[in-house]
Parts: sequence; structure tokens; C-alpha cells
Amino acid sequence: MGSMKQSSEVYFFEDKPLFGLDIGHNTLRVMQLDMDHKLPRLKGYGAIAFDPSAIVDGVIVKPEIIAKAAMQLFENTLVGDISTNRVAVSLPASRAFTRAIQLPKIGPDDIAEAVQTEAEQYIPGHAENLYLDYSILRKNEEGIEAFIVAMPRSIVDSYLILTRMLGLQAVLFDTSIGASARMFTMDAQSNIPSLLIDFGTSTTDITVFNSGAVVLGTAPFGGEDITRAIGRKLAISADEALVIKSRYGLAPSVVQKQVVAALEPALEMLIKEIRRTIRYYEQRYIKEKPISQIVTMGGGANMPGLADYLTDRLHLATRAFDPAPYIDFGHLKHFYNADRASYATAAGLALADPAGVFA
Repeated sequence: MGSMKQSSEVYFFEDKPLFGLDIGHNTLRVMQLDMDHKLPRLKGYGAIAFDPSAIVDGVIVKPEIIAKAAMQLFENTLVGDISTNRVAVSLPASRAFTRAIQLPKIGPDDIAEAVQTEAEQYIPGHAENLYLDYSILRKNEEGIEAFIVAMPRSIVDSYLILTRMLGLQAVLFDTSIGASARMFTMDAQSNIPSLLIDFGTSTTDITVFNSGAVVLGTAPFGGEDITRAIGRKLAISADEALVIKSRYGLAPSVVQKQVVAALEPALEMLIKEIRRTIRYYEQRYIKEKPISQIVTMGGGANMPGLADYLTDRLHLATRAFDPAPYIDFGHLKHFYNADRASYATAAGLALADPAGVFA
């Protein structure tokens, strides 16, 4: 998925680095990679929590809260160093309008106008209230297939306000799952149709990846909902529920039956959305190879027993994606095991091409 374009002025930055800024529901993650190595070499990374009241319906309404947390991260808890003020920023995929569209055979200069025309038919809302971007998925004898992404201006503009408060230059915006998918391209099995599931704090993004994102969906629950459900079922505190989720999850244990019972309503919702997404892909891409694997990402991907549960219910091999093997840590300490899958988005943003993007 390409960068989100918010103006028509283009700046060319040759070989000037950027870092990834992943803004989640209540956690900020950053990462900078040096691309002049066999594997991208880690220059700096870190994470810090912030009050989730800073974001309402995808809009950063209290940028000062996130700015304060970011400054604490940069000054006190960063591992390594962030050496640039140029930044690639994640946007909430759950707030994006997306669609794969088919265009006739047209010249490169006509694609943008054709995409705009198609988008106005399919995407709800007035065009003037949205930022629109697209990527070309494939070209063949039937024409051109493009994947369009539109994001409310109110959301993108609020992120711009935050970056300016921090003295940062936002040169690229991407959805969280779009950035994770960029990181996934480094995986040895990224060349086969795959279902990517990104478990966030409050939502779970579902994407079919086939040489790029071709279908995108969202299930309205995430890690916090899982923790609360376990707490209610076992009548324990939120902290105790978090321990149960992290240590035992859905894996065989003395509390497995209770945990599965607690999570079944949410998991059924997830299974339903996954099946809907797979069915849509199979109907739209009849000539393409079928989806053959599920890859989980995000903080929730580490929950014990989750991969086995999804494999059993969906009859598709499921595994968690770990970005660490595709990064050269150099002298820096490795991610904590519990955080490994959570850095996929920040890493994917840090991998973005810094040359010739829109600012």
C-alpha cells in the first residue's frame, strides 16, 4: 500500500533516513533502520504507553498527551538512537475506506483521475473530506487493478498536528496493517496468498495479502476486550486477567475451559469476519491461488494457544509473525519476547522508501 498523500507538493529526499512512528490505541512505538546492510540494521527503537483518552474515533483530540509520552520515550527509554526528524506515521486501518477496483487499459497519466472517479462511487462520504491514495496491484490483458485507500481528513490532520508539535516532518502515512504487510514481504513465504491478522488493543485488522493488500476488514475487538472477558469469567482483577491471558491463553491448562468459554463470543465474531474476508477473496479472485496460511501480528498474536485455535477452526496453518529475524540488532539488545510481534508496524514504517514521497 502506498503512502497517504495529503498535498500536491513533492519533495525529493535522496538517501535521507526516516523512522517509523506507530501510534496505537494507548501505546507509541518507534523504530529506525539503516538499510545499508544485508539485513536492515537497527539504529533505535522503543515503546511507551499513553492515556487512551488522547484519541477519540481515530482523531487525536489531545495531542499534548501523546507528545509528552513521546518526549519521555525519546529522552529516557529509547534503545539506541533516532537520528532523524523525518517520520513515517501509522494511521488506524479500522478508520480507512478501502477497495480493490478494476480499471481499463489506460495510460499512467490517466490513472489518478480514473481512481478518483471510481472512488467517488464506492467510498461513502464527500471526497473533499477524505485523503485518497492508491497502489497498483497488477496489470494484465483485462486492464489495471488498483487498491484504493481513503482516510478522513480529520484523522490525518490531527496526526500532522502531533508531528509538528514534536518538531517532526511527516513524509509518509500508511495504515497500520499496510505497514505490517510491508514488513511481511521479507518473510520467505510472503509469495503465497496469505491472511494477515493484526491484533490491536481495541480492534483486529484482517487483510488478504497477495503481492500486496487486496482485501481489508476489521473485527471490533482487541486485546483489551480479551483481558476484560477473562476477568469477568474468572471474577479476577484486570492485572490478574492479563497474567492469565499472557501465560496460559487458549493453551491447555487448568483454566483453559474457562478462558475458551470467556473468549468464545469474541472469537466467533473474529472467525465470522475471517470467513467473510476469505469468501470475498475467493469470489473476486477466482483465477488466483487460494489462501494457504494465516499469519498473526500485533500484541495479541503472542497469546498461547491462539495459533492452534485458528488452525483448528479454519483448517489453515496459522503462525505468528516475528519481525526480529529480518533485523540486524547489531550491539542493541533484542526485543522482549512479549513485544516481538508488536513491532511489526513500526518496522514496516521504518522500511518505507524515503525518496520521493509526499509531504
